[in-house]
Amino acid sequence: MQLPPEERADVAKRLIASLDGPADEDVEAAWLAEVERRLQDVDRGTASVEPWDVVRERLATRLRATRK
Repeated sequence: MQLPPEERADVAKRLIASLDGPADEDVEAAWLAEVERRLQDVDRGTASVEPWDVVRERLATRLRATRK
């Protein structure tokens, strides 16, 4: 608790990561392929994209609605 906040956050991040165990290479490869596919869709103009602030507001609205 004597560490500065940034260092405590780094320690917490490393502790949480240590609980995950080794990465599944098949899953990592599948995610990489999916990211590549989506990037290609964006480059071709076949994907619809939205600014982050629009998406964030939509998510915040949904979250507020579920808390009522």
